[in-house]
This record gives sequence, structure tokens and C-alpha cells, in this order.
Amino acid sequence: MLPRELIAQVKKIEIRTRRTVDELTAGAYHSVFKGRGIEFDEVREYTEDDDARDIDWNVTARTGVAHIKKYIEERELNVVLAVDASASTSFGSGERTKMSRAVEIGALLTFSAIRNHDKVGLLFFTDRNEFFLPPKSGKPHGMRLIRELLARRYPGSGTDIKAALGSMMKLLKKRSVIFLISDLLDEKDFSKALRSVSRRHDLIAIRILDKTETALPLCPDIEMEDSESGRAALFRASSMSNLAKFADAAKDIHARNKTTCLKANVDLIDIECSEDFVKPLMRFFRMRERKMR
Repeated sequence: MLPRELIAQVKKIEIRTRRTVDELTAGAYHSVFKGRGIEFDEVREYTEDDDARDIDWNVTARTGVAHIKKYIEERELNVVLAVDASASTSFGSGERTKMSRAVEIGALLTFSAIRNHDKVGLLFFTDRNEFFLPPKSGKPHGMRLIRELLARRYPGSGTDIKAALGSMMKLLKKRSVIFLISDLLDEKDFSKALRSVSRRHDLIAIRILDKTETALPLCPDIEMEDSESGRAALFRASSMSNLAKFADAAKDIHARNKTTCLKANVDLIDIECSEDFVKPLMRFFRMRERKMR
């Protein structure tokens, strides 16, 4: 994509998501994510209105006068988009691929973070880390992040979610909100990595699905190829029993991943390629908002 075309695409996404971002940041986003951490502000003398549990005994012993530590809400959050760029995300049975949907979701979350004066960063991963943009605030940075989302592609690559999450633990020193945007189609076990990251950070998985993954149409025999391994095989899609087996296998994978997220205390948002992606996100934010009340 040429630079001029890229800029036009970024502007188009900004215009298309503006109203949704306004709705999101006006209530749900701010309520859910602001104030999730605190930072040290100052030490001051203790008064009778203060909580004795806040007394700083080191300063009190040194000065001979009771002092407390005062904290304030963190003014900025770190929001990081960990985007799966493996070959399976290039698939889409309709107008949109999983990757194009990931770009739209990433753009919406980026504009929401920037509007809320949060820092936002990006990790593109396949079976290795492909690109990392450290979290920063400000609209110019947000626009750069969206340009990266639109421009970068890694065809023919595998998936390693465990390695990507391990990198997050090393790269992010401050507690962050991490959106893992992926179809979660990884043959390797990443359950322990999910648990480790969710203990330190607020990890949210956004799983992008395509309807044909669980419901192939009845059609003549077709040759199917694994987009990441390149393995090809003839599939008899004209057989109802074969279609049922295919659907059951796919449903098993999706159910296993859902259970894995549940056990790791990771919220899971399912978004189908051909459907409106805003509604599932809004449902998630409202659900989180109700939990916090």
C-alpha cells in the first residue's frame, strides 16, 4: 500500500469509528479501566481524619511525628494490542478477513485509549515477535500505530501465543491492559502463559472467528490447505458425516480455548468476521462496568 493510500485508509477508519469511540469513552471505557492502579503522591503529617493503616512507620520513626503516605489514581493506563499476524488470520469466507477485522478492532481500541489520554502500544506476533511499538500517548502516536496495523503483513507464518505472552511479561514493567487479538488457533499449549500474564496484567482475549470454521457448506470434494503449515489434503465436503466431524473438531478447539481463558481468569470476547464487531465490545464493557459497581 502506497503512503498516500495508507493515510487515506487511516482517515477513513478514524471517521468510521468516531461516533463509537465517543460512546465508548463517554462512559464504559473510562469506568472500566480508569483508576485500576494507584501511584505514590506525597508523605504528609497524620490527622485524626486519616486511616491509621496508611501511616508510614519509617518516616514516623525518623521524624518523631506521625506521617501517612498519600496516593492518587494513575493518570495514564498502558493499553497494549497483541495482534496475531499469522497466516490463519488472512482467512475470510466473506468480504472481510480475520486480519481486516483485527485492524478495525485495533483502531477502535487505539482511538478510545488516545481519547482517554492513555498510552497505547502494539505487538505483532506470529511464531515470533514481528514488531513492537512501545506504549505512548498522543494522537500522532495513535495514528502511527494504526498505520502499522494497516501496512504490516507476515504471510505464511505460524502462531506462538505462549511466546508472545512471555514477551509481554518482559517488555511491560508497568501493569497494563492487554488485548490479545487472535483466532487462538495455536496447537501449542498456552494456558500457563495466560495465567501468568493475567496475574500481573489485565488480559482480555478477543477471538476472531469465521462462520465456515464450524459450518462448511455442503459442496463437491475440495482440497484444503493449512495456511500456517502448508499441509494439503482432499476433503470430502459432499459427505454429511465428514462435515459433522469437521464441525465437531472445530467446536472442540473453540470450547477448549474458552475453558482455558475461563480458568486463567481472562475475559473472552468472540467476534465473527462478517458481523458487527462493535456490539460484542460494547457488551463486554457494560458487563465489566456492572461487575465493578
